[in-house]
Amino acid sequence: MTSERAAPPTISEVAAEAGVGRSTAARTLGGYGYVSPELRERVLAAAERIGYRANALARSMSTGVSHTIGVIVADIANPFFGGVVRGISDAARARGFDTLVVSTHEALDEEVAATDLLIDKRVDGLVVASAALDAASAAHLERARGHGIPVVLVDRAVPGLDLDAVVIDNREATREAVARLIGEGHRRIGFVWGPPVDERPRRRRDLVDAAARDLWTDGERLQGYLDALDDEGLAFDAELVMVGPKTEQRAELEVGRMLALPEPPTALFCTETDAMTGSLRALRTAGLRVARDVSLIGFDDSSWAAVIEPPLTMIEQPMLALGTRAAELLFATIDGERERTELHTLETRYIARASVAPPAQPARVE
Repeated sequence: MTSERAAPPTISEVAAEAGVGRSTAARTLGGYGYVSPELRERVLAAAERIGYRANALARSMSTGVSHTIGVIVADIANPFFGGVVRGISDAARARGFDTLVVSTHEALDEEVAATDLLIDKRVDGLVVASAALDAASAAHLERARGHGIPVVLVDRAVPGLDLDAVVIDNREATREAVARLIGEGHRRIGFVWGPPVDERPRRRRDLVDAAARDLWTDGERLQGYLDALDDEGLAFDAELVMVGPKTEQRAELEVGRMLALPEPPTALFCTETDAMTGSLRALRTAGLRVARDVSLIGFDDSSWAAVIEPPLTMIEQPMLALGTRAAELLFATIDGERERTELHTLETRYIARASVAPPAQPARVE
């Protein structure tokens, strides 16, 4: 009958079990220095017999390598970031690296804390979907680099920060999608997920300035919306742009407000999943039907978008490819193979379904 151990096995116990010196066991289990193949096999077999597990932090302190990368995203519950993280972790696993993931709820202070935590964990590199708006608010990422930890941005660029970034062309993808709505005859198009400001900017310049103080992706998408209006000579109307907290509930409230305007929108462009679900709730509350009364286009295609009635027209982002490419760039930097940083832009795909149709008449809520 065996008794339970009071503490996990130590390197000294592995050495005794294998019949080798402690330094030989330490080099084998720590992955550094030379050990003959015969002794290595003896040490690893002994470690397995007595249930020894290496202390990863101690090993990284002695070797300078943890074989772990850190990933910081805004919301791991968001299917988009779930896909990105999968791309990163699959690429890391292929290289023999583990992945630590931290979700920050789009809060910069939580991102700073997460970065410091992963620095303390001695990760070998970081992939970050940053909430920083500019280089001045990204000191924590520079701090990581100061510790010799390479950093690659994913999904968002940070203006003024000299880092590799893997993104899509948010501005052009939005411009093309809104242009399709205009091509169907829509002239009043709502933009759902604008700047998170309390007071609605009335002038276009003020709206653009507010967007510039927001996340890079959201600002780029708003610019694409404005580009499409300009291309067709359509007037900008601040009432057709959502403002306020970026939540599904706020999107529902703002779309309901738009639908009650004297000249309501006949189409909506939704830049996030929560913007789309909020819009769908507002349309249902108003007794309006998708496509027949109000056309819809959204960002981030998903399985549910294809099966609801009518199926939704969406912009598909290459989630896995974004993560995979970010990881590849990170490992190339870790290996010393990169000499300069770049903005890497991947293509999106417009998936036409049944949620877009010519406007029958302006949607109106009494």
